[in-house]
Amino acid sequence: MTRTEAPATLAVDSETAADAAPPNRPLIARAAAELIGTTALVAVVVGSGIQATDLSRDVGVQLLANSLATVFGLGVLILLLGPVSGAHFNPVVTLADWWTNRRTGNGTTLRDLAVYVPAQIAGAIAGAMLADAMFGEPLVQWSTHERSAGHLLLGEIVATAGLILLIFGLARTDSLRFAPVAVASYIGAAYWFTSSTSFANPAVTIGRAFTDTFAGIAPGSVTGFIGAQLLGGAVGLALVALIFVPGRPASQRSTG
Repeated sequence: MTRTEAPATLAVDSETAADAAPPNRPLIARAAAELIGTTALVAVVVGSGIQATDLSRDVGVQLLANSLATVFGLGVLILLLGPVSGAHFNPVVTLADWWTNRRTGNGTTLRDLAVYVPAQIAGAIAGAMLADAMFGEPLVQWSTHERSAGHLLLGEIVATAGLILLIFGLARTDSLRFAPVAVASYIGAAYWFTSSTSFANPAVTIGRAFTDTFAGIAPGSVTGFIGAQLLGGAVGLALVALIFVPGRPASQRSTG
């Protein structure tokens, strides 16, 4: 997102900047919202994964519990913190919003970018450690869950492209008020229809390397996932440009 409503997961373009959160929000408040929001998001993802594996040995049930907790947690966080920082919680979203609005200055600025991304990464690491602490796990234990296969990277490209398409599509159609439900629902679905279970977020990927639990990712797999996510973000923006072409005024339309 931008400094407006909405995630994972959110961003608006220059055409909807007037609907953004108040521009006089201090940067420190917005950075705190990104830090705390990303911390809470990763704590939900990792904590629900630990809880699920404690309660069931069925991997399908574990994934269902993990995805449901993430859907509800993400929706609440976007609703709560969107009016403050835009509730990006995701460097790809922040980068996409800066790129889209770089000529207008209505969205994320370079200064915002330089503050948001470190806050998101720090929050993700803190969230993983917090979840481990709550369940009596070592605060830092590198994950051994390898996720480097090519089909998993393709899954991350698809998941991230879809996320960016959704967020900016909502912005282009003046529908960002639906972002808490729409973005959370998309992430919940992408848990199941993508091979990678839809990390779709470089900060979350880094944070999940710090926990050797159900939601973890081995440090050696992190670079590949982040590369796939950045590529997916670019694909998503290209799809937005292709699909959501601004309409022409009625007076310029052909009558033939």
